[in-house]
Amino acid sequence: MPKIYFVGVDVGTSSARAALVRSDGKVLQTIAKSIRIWNTEHEHFEQSSEDIWNAVCSCVQFVTRDTPKEEIVAISFDATCSLVILGDNGEPLSVSNTQNPQQNVIVWMDHRAHKEAEKINATKHDLLRYVGGQVSVEMELPKLLWLKTNLYLSTWTKIWRAFDLPDFLTWRSTDCDSRSLCTVICKWNYDGVAMQWNKKFFQEIDLDELLNNNAEIIGRSIQEPGTPVGKGLTERAAKEMNLLPGIVVGTALIDAHAGALGMFGCNVAHASCIDNLEGKLALICGTSTCHMSLTREPCSADGIWGPYRGAIIPNYYLNEGGQSASGLLLDHIIKTHPQYMHIHLKLKDENIFSYLNELLRKMAKERNLDDPCYLTKDLHVWPDFHGNRSPIADPNLKGMISGLNMNMDEESLAVLYLAFVQALAYGTRHLIANLLGYQRSPFHLLLFCGGLAKNLLYIQCHADICQLPCLIPDEQEMVLVGAAMLGACAAKVYDDLKIAAANMGGGGTLLEPQANAKEYHNRKYQVFLEMLKDQSKYKSIMS
Repeated sequence: MPKIYFVGVDVGTSSARAALVRSDGKVLQTIAKSIRIWNTEHEHFEQSSEDIWNAVCSCVQFVTRDTPKEEIVAISFDATCSLVILGDNGEPLSVSNTQNPQQNVIVWMDHRAHKEAEKINATKHDLLRYVGGQVSVEMELPKLLWLKTNLYLSTWTKIWRAFDLPDFLTWRSTDCDSRSLCTVICKWNYDGVAMQWNKKFFQEIDLDELLNNNAEIIGRSIQEPGTPVGKGLTERAAKEMNLLPGIVVGTALIDAHAGALGMFGCNVAHASCIDNLEGKLALICGTSTCHMSLTREPCSADGIWGPYRGAIIPNYYLNEGGQSASGLLLDHIIKTHPQYMHIHLKLKDENIFSYLNELLRKMAKERNLDDPCYLTKDLHVWPDFHGNRSPIADPNLKGMISGLNMNMDEESLAVLYLAFVQALAYGTRHLIANLLGYQRSPFHLLLFCGGLAKNLLYIQCHADICQLPCLIPDEQEMVLVGAAMLGACAAKVYDDLKIAAANMGGGGTLLEPQANAKEYHNRKYQVFLEMLKDQSKYKSIMS
């Protein structure tokens, strides 16, 4: 029997990655290549679609170099929900005030379109109920409205296609201009109930020209994730990737959604099985954190995106929450502390998170504390340094720290870091409480993947603060596995994505919540909620 392999490609904020994945979900080879990002103005973040594509091709060539090409049956993509703008003949078209055509991608975390988001939200259109009541500045329609308002002649009037980055990758691979239901329903305000673009909504927000010619600019053909795209890999793309033309290309997912798909099939013997998808909350923890959950019946909650029908798995509704900065936030806090460079120079190959975690254990032992969590008794954090994605859905919310002193030693950094890790976990608890307040069925299990999933302190804090068991997959690259599942489904190796997830999700390690600090965290969580109220008071006073 011939061997079967899939290639999964993930384009994140700072790098493109590829993996060679076996049909049982085992990752055999991975590689990452950095991609360029421009930050030419405050809150403006831009990339190049050509730079991204070149990085993707380089990664694919590397992971498949030793594998017979006929054994690779499919390739699929996931990527950040960044906006790609192309002009005539598919050439890059600038989205920047610099007018540099290479800067043709507005990155997901770009927050330039505040006014445009406010304008869209002021319509109070019924479609907005699917995005927690208001569109996010990180979504695509505010960014497109910004382009129309600010770069009308140089860019807006010359747009041939506007893609979400995952859809750009499938188009570039196949020359087939289809869009993923995941991208358009989650980030473009596509009406997933009527399965069409809502003309009245686009008229109200002054973007109705995007629907001309049957919406050719933003997508005529909408496909479910994991369906085959066009006739597969084109001769051109196959040559660039050193693969065979015609191999199956699966309809893509947004990166976090691919991670969720990968993890929803992950199991341990005494944890929820794949048939209890509703009891699982998947956290994809990288630069930001995305919180993904599925339900059979739609659940509408203020401040939470969704319910999105079929955005990951058919016949399930997706609710999506998140934190705009998590890994990015911890890096910022650590690297701006006076002790960072001193620690960095002496660590050599040791991870700084591991170093600080061990330091916290030593500090707790020296102080006769049962758990390092008690070290933050007088230090409290509200973590939204880059605005709140959910459940408050306020991009203008700011971070807060209460309890600072003049200490600048390593221990002060360790405790500050711990307070921020705990604050991110309180944010997850806040999000869960919000969903449960809208009668969502209870959660039984948290699942983690991404860079922060390698930090056991981060995971244990979530277990203790949310009082839920946490599952860490044995396969760390679950975003890439999720991408590979799309190809496996498109190539009909598995009948549907749910079956692909069950067969490729693998096992994991379970961390149980500790009950000893439950009351402590309950009190800290109350402080967390009071800090939100206080910030609102300060805004009111200053206004």
